[in-house]
Amino acid sequence: MNEDVVTVAAIAFGVSGLLLASSSLLSRLSGRLGIPLSLVFLGIGMLAGSDGPGGIWFDDFEVSYTVGTLALIVILFSGGLNTRFSVLRTAGGPAAVLATVGVVGVAALTTFGARLLGFRADESLLIGAIVSSTDAAAVFAVLHGVRLRGRVGPTIELESGLNDPVAVILTTAMTTHLISGGTLQWSMVADVIQQLLVGGVVGIGVGYLGRGLVRYFLLAVPGLYAVLSLGLALFAYGSATLLTGSGFLAVYIAAIVFGNGAIPHRSNLIHVHDALAWLAQVVMFLMLGLLVFPLKLVPVAPGGLALGLYLALVARPLVVTVCLLPFRFQAREIAGIAWVGLRGAMPIILATIPVLSVEGQGPAMRDVLNVFDYVFFIVVVGAIVPGTLVRWVTRVLGLQETRSPAPPAVVSIDGSVRLHTAPLPVLIEQDSPAAGRMLRELDLPADATVMLLVRNDRIIAPRGTTRCEVGDYAVVLCPEASVHRVRACLTGAPDSSVSSA
Repeated sequence: MNEDVVTVAAIAFGVSGLLLASSSLLSRLSGRLGIPLSLVFLGIGMLAGSDGPGGIWFDDFEVSYTVGTLALIVILFSGGLNTRFSVLRTAGGPAAVLATVGVVGVAALTTFGARLLGFRADESLLIGAIVSSTDAAAVFAVLHGVRLRGRVGPTIELESGLNDPVAVILTTAMTTHLISGGTLQWSMVADVIQQLLVGGVVGIGVGYLGRGLVRYFLLAVPGLYAVLSLGLALFAYGSATLLTGSGFLAVYIAAIVFGNGAIPHRSNLIHVHDALAWLAQVVMFLMLGLLVFPLKLVPVAPGGLALGLYLALVARPLVVTVCLLPFRFQAREIAGIAWVGLRGAMPIILATIPVLSVEGQGPAMRDVLNVFDYVFFIVVVGAIVPGTLVRWVTRVLGLQETRSPAPPAVVSIDGSVRLHTAPLPVLIEQDSPAAGRMLRELDLPADATVMLLVRNDRIIAPRGTTRCEVGDYAVVLCPEASVHRVRACLTGAPDSSVSSA
């Protein structure tokens, strides 16, 4: 074997491992400082790049587009797996309006703002189209661990998963307009409808196909269910795209349909996809950081900063307000949804489309590279301004739900079929009816039993004479239908927002 190949491979793997490990470790610092993880990963990629101390030269837009698309497929599928059908009933309408009319509105207002700032007409149209959609990766990451009241959280997450098709079509149309100089056609409306319909139908079909496969085929080992589901995600994207539909929409809907079925080893499957989604985020943002030459951002900083602030503070809030008023959202809810409309990897990946379309075409190439730098700067501004203040803003607006601290121990039960009885951790607080009482004195439902008590750093095997103390976590085994009765018995009030795992 050629020793040069071995050496190059060793260096590549070593550097990649160092970047991945350092990105993961810095996530803790990111949480303390309130900096979105995406910005941390981007920063590490830029430091490792050609203008940073790492000195890694990377300018392959084709590889970036391919890897970024794969990463978004993984992230969207993970997000869809955790979306329940009940969320679609409560937030589907407003999310759909934001994902279509809202995207067009943001593109139009951003184009108008860019023209006011002195951008050329074709540049303004292209930038408006590229940054018109929110980013699922950024939204899912920044809302991790944040529980928002009512329809706010579901509307934000659904919008970010559904709004890619319109942004892709707008970007493609504006790219064609920039290259050929032709007029924009009303056929774009038909293209949007077609992409949405085809993507939706393919997503539903692949989702139900996955349900049937796991129902009738028992796989050899539990880990293969994650392989199967990842295959479904890739198949949904590829088939929808080849049928001139939205591949991203197909992936998201397929995950929702599949995730709401009877999946064997559900909790393990979700854990695997969560891990894959985080890996995809790290790889994607590191690569996009490598793709940027920081020194080229200096000339675009004033315009990029102004346009980024305009998008976050003017364009997005105005469009969200108009779109959500018919759905009777409160003013604070509209403000929260407007603020969490983050830009991230998706706009940067969309910005590679015009670069790939005009590669090697002289002046046109310079123009689209200039647009790419502006888009990157806008994404960074959006991560710093709205992103770092998401938790503070939602708390000030009163949109965050108070939640109990995480239990010190978690119990999970998996089977080859979906189990309708699951462990439920319940915190015993000062005013809980169970505080100070023996387990045999509690009026638990007949189909519920306390499996164990977690007290500080100890696990207690309970008996009927065991007393519950304030701060204990009672892990109760009960069917889904009894969850509310169990919580009422132990805490004094049912929590309609909690369901069993």
